[in-house]
Amino acid sequence: MSFAWTPALVLLLVGPVLVIGYLALLKRRAARSAELAAKGFLPTASTLRLRKLRHIPFAFFLAGLMTLLFATARPQATVSIPRREGTVILAFDVSNSMRAKDIEPTRIDAAKAAANAFVKKQPSTIKVGVVAFGDGALITQQPTNDKTAVLAAINRLTPQGATSLGKGIFSALNAINGKPIVLPKTAETTTTDVAPDPDASTNAIDNVKIGYFSSAAIVLLSDGENTTEPAPLDMAKLSSVAGVKIYPVGIGKPEGTVLQINGFQISTALDEPLLQDIAKVTNGTYFHAEDKAGLANTYNKIDLKWHSVPKKTELTGIAAGVSSLFLVVGSLLSLLWFGRLV
Repeated sequence: MSFAWTPALVLLLVGPVLVIGYLALLKRRAARSAELAAKGFLPTASTLRLRKLRHIPFAFFLAGLMTLLFATARPQATVSIPRREGTVILAFDVSNSMRAKDIEPTRIDAAKAAANAFVKKQPSTIKVGVVAFGDGALITQQPTNDKTAVLAAINRLTPQGATSLGKGIFSALNAINGKPIVLPKTAETTTTDVAPDPDASTNAIDNVKIGYFSSAAIVLLSDGENTTEPAPLDMAKLSSVAGVKIYPVGIGKPEGTVLQINGFQISTALDEPLLQDIAKVTNGTYFHAEDKAGLANTYNKIDLKWHSVPKKTELTGIAAGVSSLFLVVGSLLSLLWFGRLV
């Protein structure tokens, strides 16, 4: 405990002075009672009972006064206040397959509506960023607690192109890291004519310079149909190295549907196994949003960390309240037993 005005503690010396004065008063009263007894004025039984109680109101008055004097020093204590804080990146798949209508009105529109509701519920201690990924990936909104800016970024999203889950995860990590992450070439691409070396890829990921962000999370909204490099699981490993959990949200139905794009029929289906593997690698959780209501409920299950934040709190008000309580109780007892305050 500390004090904003330490010199005020000197006032507590009033306590011993009051006790000495009270004892002196009792001594004089005892002498006066002895004089009256010698003259034949003996106290009644009720008076003797009240004499045994007379110290109690004084004790309350003294405690109240000492607490009030203590409050003038403005005592402060550091307390741990639990609150949710961190960074959440909403990584949206904006490939053409997100135009599918197996979730009404479309996969992308349902995802945007649920994301809007999620953002509005977040406290100011949670920063939210937005990443859009198709053939490539783009940070459309850096992490911020400005909900208006985040909602505007979400509402601007439109589907086009193919799908690169790996680039989406990588761009989300860049947003969390706050500066570009440099990947070794072995982690950036995999050649088509030579079988990839898993060990070489893992070593390359382990050597990437990135910070540790245990209070950050990525919500990956996608149908999981990856079509381009880098490998999503390699980027999931990088996310794991950074301590960032990924919560993939599978949008659509496993049996899939058929899209009409530019006069062509394109079959699209939810690739759940890949999204489940991404969650497993990062110790996150996979959610399947089969309909609009299920997608909205998914956001409520995202596990954002609670932190105990130390905060210096002034206890003056509490001390003053306790002081008032002591004084009121002392006054009531004195009035009840003796018919006077002092």
